Amino acid sequence: MKEDQIRAAVCDVCHKIWQQGWAAANDGNVSVKLGEGRFLATPTGISKSMITPEMLVIINEKGELLQGDRKPTSEIKMHLRCYRERPDAGAVVHAHPPTATGYAVAGIPLDSYSMIETVIAIGSVPIAPYGTPSTAEVPEAIAPFLAEHDVLLLQNHGALSVGCDLQCAYYRMETLELFAKISLTAHLLGGAKEIARPDIERLIGMRASYRVSGRHPGYKHYH
Repeated sequence: MKEDQIRAAVCDVCHKIWQQGWAAANDGNVSVKLGEGRFLATPTGISKSMITPEMLVIINEKGELLQGDRKPTSEIKMHLRCYRERPDAGAVVHAHPPTATGYAVAGIPLDSYSMIETVIAIGSVPIAPYGTPSTAEVPEAIAPFLAEHDVLLLQNHGALSVGCDLQCAYYRMETLELFAKISLTAHLLGGAKEIARPDIERLIGMRASYRVSGRHPGYKHYH
């Protein structure tokens, strides 16, 4: 994909994030690996509803500006840590989807193996410990989880997803928020009923046939 196409795709994802109510004001950020130590990222200080291709910036692996007339997102350290820990990652999405973020604020991991699609796609979703935004605390908090997880909740903050490309990272954020909504509904109805362990293992084993990229924690609870 050419750079202008990638820029357009990033803007499309940003607009979707805003339209779905996953980011208010200047919240949320998106980045894509361009290769050769170059990354395309959203700038700081602008609503995701207003992002246009020329506003995006290019940075290096140190977060230094290579191209563009705006500063990169203040959460760029978190994005770069994802790429450092996960060489297979081609894109990173950070947003505040309300239901999933509600779980992060409540300190409740989304680790019930109760929905077939989620078991296959992402497995359990832990909560990375609290870190002050834009500092090194957030990258340090998420690092231990990235070896096994493509999706994380950020304590009192929001959610993070990585993918082999931008579409994959965005879809994982969609999957997370839908699962959070279903989990909350199940809780209100008396609690989710977990799938039998042998069936869980069988579902996880189907990832290869479905060509699901990325990492999976296997069967793991965080409560």
